[in-house]
Amino acid sequence: MFSHSQCNNQEVLVDSYGRRVTSLRISITNRCNLNCIYCHHEGNSSSKKEMSVDDISKIVHTASCYGVNKIKFSGGEPLVRDDFEQILQSLPPLKEISATTNGVLLKDRAHELKAAGLDRINISLDTLDPECYQFITGGKQGTLEQVIEGIKASVDAGLTPVKLNVILLKGINDTKIDEMIEFIRSFDGNVILQLIELMDFEFEVYHQYRVDIQAIENELESRADEIRVRSMHRRKKYIIDSAEIELVRPIDNTQFCANCNRLRVTADGKLKPCLLVDNNLVDVSEASSEKMDELLKLAVSRRVPYYR
Repeated sequence: MFSHSQCNNQEVLVDSYGRRVTSLRISITNRCNLNCIYCHHEGNSSSKKEMSVDDISKIVHTASCYGVNKIKFSGGEPLVRDDFEQILQSLPPLKEISATTNGVLLKDRAHELKAAGLDRINISLDTLDPECYQFITGGKQGTLEQVIEGIKASVDAGLTPVKLNVILLKGINDTKIDEMIEFIRSFDGNVILQLIELMDFEFEVYHQYRVDIQAIENELESRADEIRVRSMHRRKKYIIDSAEIELVRPIDNTQFCANCNRLRVTADGKLKPCLLVDNNLVDVSEASSEKMDELLKLAVSRRVPYYR
């Protein structure tokens, strides 16, 4: 396995637009136990191939030699992999290791994930209504109660701040934001609410459920006790009665793209310079540690802001 001690350079990864890459978002599986109506599958193909623990470790170790210090794992649903803890244990020292999950399988693994090296977690939960939850998730293998127990377990394990990802859907949850704010407030600052704009991957879903994000932003601004602006993407945080709410606007957002510091990795081992582009992938699934350097730089050279 690649050793972190092999890092011996001071190079960083910078694309032709001057954007430095400091983060990887790694899909470790395309499998999922839910079937959410808006899922964009992380821009992945339908490939059933999955990288091994060694594959993932090699990519992260190489990237860390070039200043990449944050990793976020996703899927599919990353917790369907029984070896996720082993993946975490194989990584070099990093500034932050996080994951995005639907939370269904989280209750029984939160403490083990923390012990294996996971720092923080994002949990997808779009509603607190059980019937609405089943509609959004396709009614497959998860329940609202399981997710709520997973949130509690994550807070207890110290995977904080937990970020609760809510995709805004017109006529489904866009009038229930106050309920979500009250819900996160019960965790005494350990849970942050992320209200996320629906992405335009599925044409019919997007046009049926697209919410007026500007109206939501105006409402939050009128109620906020404090507004902070994150340097990354110029994303706004609203503090309302001690609850922290972030509004995520990736659509038609030149600031979002201009400040992007992320390179994606697909579940079958391809470097993906942009979530929204599929014709510039770089296959590293069979690459040696020596070849990985070259391919990593190639992928970074192919990064172009989608909204510019």
